Amino acid sequence: MPALERLYYADSFLQSFPAVVADVRELSRADGESVWQIALDRTAFYPTSGGQPFDTGLLRTVSPGGASLEIPIDSVEEDDSGQVWHFVRKPLPIGAKVEGHIDWQRRFDHMQQHTGQHLLSAAFLRELHAPTVSFHLGESVSTIDLAGGSVAPHSLERIERLCNEIIAEDRPISMRYASRAEAESMLAAGELRKLPERSGDIRLVEIEGIDRNACGGTHLRSTGQIGGLLLRATEKVSRGVRVTFVCGLRAVRAARADAAILSQLTSALSAAPADIPAAVERLRSDAKASLKDRQRLREELADYHAARLAVEVQIENRLRIVDRLWKDRDPEYCRLLASRLTAAAPSTVVLFCSESTEPASIVLARSLDFSFDCGRLLKEALSQLGLRGGGSADFAQGEVPLQQLPALRASLVAAVHKAATGEGR
Repeated sequence: MPALERLYYADSFLQSFPAVVADVRELSRADGESVWQIALDRTAFYPTSGGQPFDTGLLRTVSPGGASLEIPIDSVEEDDSGQVWHFVRKPLPIGAKVEGHIDWQRRFDHMQQHTGQHLLSAAFLRELHAPTVSFHLGESVSTIDLAGGSVAPHSLERIERLCNEIIAEDRPISMRYASRAEAESMLAAGELRKLPERSGDIRLVEIEGIDRNACGGTHLRSTGQIGGLLLRATEKVSRGVRVTFVCGLRAVRAARADAAILSQLTSALSAAPADIPAAVERLRSDAKASLKDRQRLREELADYHAARLAVEVQIENRLRIVDRLWKDRDPEYCRLLASRLTAAAPSTVVLFCSESTEPASIVLARSLDFSFDCGRLLKEALSQLGLRGGGSADFAQGEVPLQQLPALRASLVAAVHKAATGEGR
């Protein structure tokens, strides 16, 4: 197969181009539909590489019968041999003449994000001596991972301001090739940010006065075309700190979305934008107080409920079994009530089941004047049904499907009677 001419290297703004199909192969077939890979003698479609996603678009051609055909390109990938494959749903014969059309909105967005990344990485390196170790261009946001520790908020603001000042200056962005030896000399002299491990000529992308970098991606012609850069978030990662950012129209969309959320908050809280942090803090404080009051009331209710159950269920043969099934009590309350009842009433075993969830929640607990092991009893009963659970000697819990709950309750009640009787009390 003749050498591939990569048109995106010479002109990232090329939106359409003529080409000839050099090879075609079926990649997969499922449910009567195939995925095909088409290789062209020349292409402007960028394949996934270096953190930048692939281009999409379509191939136009004319069938032997004279009909016009448009074949969408789903993705573009480069194999280990350096061949670029265009993934399509319809095959074309080798030698067919086609016209490729790039999805320009996607391409320009990728160029804005990728060029913005070069500028951002250069700014972090120059201002904070923080080199970029990886880059990812996502569907909605992009990220760079920086070596080193966290970055202070005022430093992030300074970096963002510097980048946008350079964008406003509309500095030219140029591309040229250098020999491997020349590139290595530039790297040693600190005139090149990084150098890939490959032989042959090296493609260099330079932002005037700020960055020179070896890169095979698509880029803009000047910093002004980036349109603006907005830092969104930072987080600690294994290699250092991850910085999330957006450029160009993505920054506009992000700002618009933020403004919409802010508008909703001002309306919901009846507060001016500047007063929202204080309003949210008041809500958090109120919620914390309400949660504390709710927990206190639940505990008081559990104490009252436990006392009532102790009166309702009498001790027979030195054993009080309180077996209850609730549809309107959550598992947390069942555990609290079991704890309060067994602590307050002697000779007591509780078996509480909550049907408010699926699977149902079950609690088996005993007062301290018994010595049998609740955890073992529950574990054995659950294992007979192919389930798992257990706990301590005086308090155990587990889960059981609703349809198996009656059998489990009957098994546990029998086991408790046997265990309590065996203690000879």
